[in-house]
Amino acid sequence: MPKSKRDKKISLTNTAKKGLQFKQQSVEEVRKCVDSYERIFVFSVENMRNGKLKDLRDDWKKDSRFFFGKNKVMQLGLGKSKEDEPHLNLHRLSKQLIGQCGLLFTNRSKQEVVDFFETFTAPDYARSGFVSTEEIILPEGPLPDFAHSLEPHLRQLGMPTSLQKGVITLVKDYTVCKKGTVLTPDQARILKLMGRQMAEFRVTLKCMWDKDGGKIKKFKNETKNSQNGTEENFSLRMDAEEDMDENGEDNENDDDEMDAEGGDEED
Repeated sequence: MPKSKRDKKISLTNTAKKGLQFKQQSVEEVRKCVDSYERIFVFSVENMRNGKLKDLRDDWKKDSRFFFGKNKVMQLGLGKSKEDEPHLNLHRLSKQLIGQCGLLFTNRSKQEVVDFFETFTAPDYARSGFVSTEEIILPEGPLPDFAHSLEPHLRQLGMPTSLQKGVITLVKDYTVCKKGTVLTPDQARILKLMGRQMAEFRVTLKCMWDKDGGKIKKFKNETKNSQNGTEENFSLRMDAEEDMDENGEDNENDDDEMDAEGGDEED
């Protein structure tokens, strides 16, 4: 009697997970970057998009490298103590890797990096869980921008539509979203079909390590309302940066040094 195809055994030996070897390679990559670049910035990301991060990597690849991975792995690469850090004070920088963070290794000057990210934003479509930044109401009537074949899908998403003479038509006013409310998956899909990009991919610099002297500078950022309904730090203030002490904390007693410097400061 022939064997049933359901009884066929499938080997999973070629589908190994990212394990110890991958982590060790990542640590080695971080250490190579430490040796190759003059400065390291710790940054955080809002509305993370892999495509946008890839674009940044492509734009900066001549003199910089973005590294985005697990914080614990990046900390191992930088060193978690004086004894295992590859360069002076990197163990202090590793303490700043909290939350969704990444590392920017670069040979660009501090001013170049700060100036770029002060103004850098990349619009994108909001996803479910995003806090709406505006109220969008569609009035009763035809929706000529939508292809007629989308009508069943729009109804499935909750829109009160019908097909009239080959044109999708709202039979009554429809509120897509209200300002300050959390978007549902259906609302996010409707906004994307409408071509409304409500989210913004942003990179916020947290602190910088300079190979020259091993100094670490922590950036103070101006606060404005974030896209997620909370207050986040976006715009860097070059006149309000601070040094950090040996524990990685802000040092409020370094005003003389700051004035002397002209106020500068992959899942």
